[in-house]
Amino acid sequence: MISEKIKKGNLLIAEPLLIGDLSFNRSVILLADHNESGSVGFIINKPLKYTIQDLVPEIKASFKIYNGGPVEQDNLYFIHNIPDLIPNSVEISDGIYWGGEYEITKTLINNGKITKNNIRFFLGYTGWDENQLQMETEDNSWIITKNTYENKIIGKSHSHFWKEQIMELGGDYLIWSNTPENPSSN
Repeated sequence: MISEKIKKGNLLIAEPLLIGDLSFNRSVILLADHNESGSVGFIINKPLKYTIQDLVPEIKASFKIYNGGPVEQDNLYFIHNIPDLIPNSVEISDGIYWGGEYEITKTLINNGKITKNNIRFFLGYTGWDENQLQMETEDNSWIITKNTYENKIIGKSHSHFWKEQIMELGGDYLIWSNTPENPSSN
């Protein structure tokens, strides 16, 4: 499971020893794109205190906003599992899509055609330059796993998602599943 090759659609799980990095400590990232130029992903387990209506008042919904990563945090991004409703979206993998027609998306949300199980919004994204992600995985910053949840990952509760992923890895990772977020606070 840990030996997955880097490819879009995979999950990147922050190594337990990645401590002190506020953006990535205990993060799980959905890799949205990976090619020879670099990689893009969204942190899927770090909700912010905002809802979509807080940021876009014309959208009448209370969908949570997630911290997608430290890059372009003034921009809103979204992934979804309904490409038949949102034109011009790009498939990540396994029925998960990125972006699409924003105005149509707003209308569909306001008309109740899109639920929180269909879409997830992010402020910012996580990005890596050419070969940077490969070097970080070789330095044991990330564990690469297949996204076994496929498109259902969008509606999954993520308050303990990192811990769940570490427990699924088993072995030496089990001891880390119950450690405090900052071990020096223990």
